[in-house]
Amino acid sequence: MSRYLSFFISLAAATNLYATLYATHYDGNIYTLSLDSGNSLSIASSVKTCGDAPSWLTFDSSTRTLYCSDHAGNATVNGSLSSYSVNQHGRLTELAKTVDVGSAVHSTMYGGKHGYETYLAVAHYGGSALSTFALPLRSDKGPLQVFRYKLSQPGIKPQQDAPHPHQVILDPTGSFILVPDLGADQVRVYAINQNSGRLNECPSLNYTAGSGPRHGLFWKPNRSDSAQAPVTMLYTVSELGGHFNAFVVSYLRSGCLAFQETQSFVPYQGGQLPAGAVPAELRMAGNSLYVSNRFDQGFPPNDSMSTLVRSSNGTVTFSQSSSSYGTIPRTFVVNKKGTLVAIGNQASSNVAIVARNPQSGELGKLVANLQVGPPGQASNSSTGLSSIIWEE
Repeated sequence: MSRYLSFFISLAAATNLYATLYATHYDGNIYTLSLDSGNSLSIASSVKTCGDAPSWLTFDSSTRTLYCSDHAGNATVNGSLSSYSVNQHGRLTELAKTVDVGSAVHSTMYGGKHGYETYLAVAHYGGSALSTFALPLRSDKGPLQVFRYKLSQPGIKPQQDAPHPHQVILDPTGSFILVPDLGADQVRVYAINQNSGRLNECPSLNYTAGSGPRHGLFWKPNRSDSAQAPVTMLYTVSELGGHFNAFVVSYLRSGCLAFQETQSFVPYQGGQLPAGAVPAELRMAGNSLYVSNRFDQGFPPNDSMSTLVRSSNGTVTFSQSSSSYGTIPRTFVVNKKGTLVAIGNQASSNVAIVARNPQSGELGKLVANLQVGPPGQASNSSTGLSSIIWEE
């Protein structure tokens, strides 16, 4: 038995702790999942709510409030945003539901520092917009702001017929919001007014035509890194161009940000994605970054996950390819202990719990697996499992 296999077996035994996860599915349900002490994953409850197509969940552990965005609608047809209280058993009680721009795909909380109010920013893919809300959410109160985007002309890829914001990223200082826009080949940048929660537009980070930036994250060096890399980095993955990009981030006196690209490569084994394969979500834990790869069939019949390693100077290199244990891994998340990764595979509509070595960052064996809702269709992005989060 290899030492890595031995490690992951012992890790699975050591992490036999009760955990709760939440998943959204385009069948209209939010599912509460339980991972028990025997590493058995099951559906504890489900509720049909959050509009016709629940697409993304954001959990506020301080208030035990869950926010759910609806993928229904588009630039002219409204969707919805809902909030729920979560009891100790993971059951949801609706607190508020309000009208939002349609086709929401991601949200992030911001504000709340030094007694300031807390807000939620929502990215709308088909709605070509960014919306913000003051929290707590109220049914009789609409968005604080809505930024609607248009293209002067379509992009060079078929998917770039309109602006398509895909994520909302909060910077390490809590002062800026970034929005990767797959349709516009740019990451939009906003400075946060901490007093009002309102966003002020800054110059965007522009990409090569046809890149289609989808997801990103910030890395800020800790004390042990700071002697070699006293800078903040932005890492992104582009769906259409298939590249991982790294940027040094500068905080300007003007109150905005500047970016200097330091790396661009295909985050895949051999440096070449199979025909039709595209990167999806990007996450980081410790010194490791992870990219989910859709349509690559890297571990037939399953798609794959790429593990990248970050050095102390901020440089990133490819390390490992592993199975997603399903097809079209749209979303995934690492638990706070860094010992488990929950992968939400959209088309196969299963949640796979994978062991993670918190020291090396290596992904290992399948710990638990569960079918959640009906399978989706690879040719229809509005079917199947849409998001997964830990309750942490």
